[in-house]
Amino acid sequence: MRTRRSNYPNNSNVTIPRRRRRQVSNIVEPEIRTIVEMAERTMEELLRAPTEGYGEAIVLPEINADHFEIKTNLLQLVQANPFYGRESENPHAHINSFKRITSTLRFRNVPNDVIKLMMFPYSLEGAAKTWYEKEPPNSILTWEDLVTKFVNQFFPPSKTTHLKNEISRFTQKFEETFSEAWERFKELLRACPHHGFTELTQVDTFYNGLNENEQDSLNAAAGGNL
Repeated sequence: MRTRRSNYPNNSNVTIPRRRRRQVSNIVEPEIRTIVEMAERTMEELLRAPTEGYGEAIVLPEINADHFEIKTNLLQLVQANPFYGRESENPHAHINSFKRITSTLRFRNVPNDVIKLMMFPYSLEGAAKTWYEKEPPNSILTWEDLVTKFVNQFFPPSKTTHLKNEISRFTQKFEETFSEAWERFKELLRACPHHGFTELTQVDTFYNGLNENEQDSLNAAAGGNL
């Protein structure tokens, strides 16, 4: 049986004829360019900043007033005491302070709640400002919505539970005077204004937390058992 001899020597490099090489190049190079272009276009799309979903969280009602605008000095007044979202800060205290400032503003045909909605974002800095900017667009329709979201973010239920326990376990400290104990107890109540304790429960908790001498003094002042 005859063996067909190869046209190329053994162990030698096979050289593609120039014409064939040009044909291979004409087929491969356009495909490579297409792949490169697709990769560049994909990277460009990934790096392009998204525009959908951006917008203010607060939806402001239509204002039927001529020449209405918030003056710069009013914004500076709000920005003078910003809320940063720190653990030591109380969102309830910030809300109360903000309401005191904005309650003095009066504009014809402009409800006060609208003014508060417009100005509140300017009272935030740091983590609090970041929180607001991440809120979904058009998710806050009223002042009540804003207060609820703000308080829930920076005064979570776990913190409420902790402070309520602190109030319930109140005990007069050693060498603490009656007035000092009373001020400390009131400070605990102010730290958690939504504690839910009735006045009777507050008095009972404070009385039971006092030492025996102070309890006796209160009983004597009340003309019997307080």
